[in-house]
Amino acid sequence: MSYLAKNYNRKKISFQKGKGSYLYGYNGTKYLDFVQGIAVNCLGHAHPRLVKEINSQSKKLWHVSNAFEIKEGEELARKLVKRTFADYVMFQNSGAEATELSIKLARRYFYSIGKPQKNRILCIKNSFHGRTIAAIYASGSKKMTEGFGPKVAGFDHFNFGDHKTLKKAISNKTAAIMVEPIMGEGGIKLIPNWCLKGLRKFCDKKKILLIIDEIQTGCSRTGKFFAFEHAKIKPDIVPVAKGLAGGYPIGAVLMTKKIAKAVEPGIHGSTFGGQPLQTKIGSIVMDIISKKSFLDEVKKNSNFFISELNILKKKFPKIIKEVRGRGYLIGLQLYKDQSEFIHHLMQNKLLTIRASENVVRILPPLNVKKNEIKQALKIIDKVCSKYK
Repeated sequence: MSYLAKNYNRKKISFQKGKGSYLYGYNGTKYLDFVQGIAVNCLGHAHPRLVKEINSQSKKLWHVSNAFEIKEGEELARKLVKRTFADYVMFQNSGAEATELSIKLARRYFYSIGKPQKNRILCIKNSFHGRTIAAIYASGSKKMTEGFGPKVAGFDHFNFGDHKTLKKAISNKTAAIMVEPIMGEGGIKLIPNWCLKGLRKFCDKKKILLIIDEIQTGCSRTGKFFAFEHAKIKPDIVPVAKGLAGGYPIGAVLMTKKIAKAVEPGIHGSTFGGQPLQTKIGSIVMDIISKKSFLDEVKKNSNFFISELNILKKKFPKIIKEVRGRGYLIGLQLYKDQSEFIHHLMQNKLLTIRASENVVRILPPLNVKKNEIKQALKIIDKVCSKYK
């Protein structure tokens, strides 16, 4: 009997240890892990350098209040600012908290310039921005909000790709547009570069803010540090988490100087956000995933993976409907039942996870080896052949 509440439909499998791209069950069975904590373990399991740094920092200092200066946090913030569009950073406990802070900052900015009525956030319907009360209403999903009323006000929505509705939804109360550059939970739907550029121009024209949610897409998962960089734009606010500390819990919000002017002591806090252990690990992860050689390898091998998956799509046109995504945020939209397909992949020792629109989500570590990608392709081919 489990004493855990049943908020997860857990698979009947658990793991004893992990190494690189692999997980090992308690019975010794070896699985190729292309879930990686849902895009969290960006350097795989038990990365030697991270293990070394965790051991070293844990003997010095784990946690200290934000009432004091934290040098490790200052260092990670410096690296993030130097590497990105941002001028300032605020560390958080998690991705959901980073989303919440992004919403607060958008509203706080307009409050600070004498326009408190501008407090509504416009999002894509059935997007995903976390599971807190505000975040589920930001997502605009009936399924996610069911049973959690009353409705949290302040959010408007438009359908994915519906530019006409987007423009109509803007009012004199709109503070910001918040989007995922690739909708992860929503089915690995990519917002084209031209569309992101258009959003930036539109926000500038309407004098509202652009929030790009990079919780799942950030930290080099798409071959650039942030997915919006493919479109060569600069947002105003960016929440980030998941891969930032390679598996250790962390969140952050990056912002421009304009937004940071609205921040003053007391408007927000975070117990664990910015603690020495998480930011030290994050700093090491940044050193690794920001290197041009590392990013080039992500681009090269992920392009190979997606290209080979498209070959499988042609081979099995009645099974694979579409190959979606960018970098190592990949989705296979199926004609067949995704749950059954995922189960068969797991039986063949490949771990994946579901997304909306009958999509199998594939999230290898960023340092996955090419032979491991080939191994995954063989398993997918084998499972597709089962339905032929």
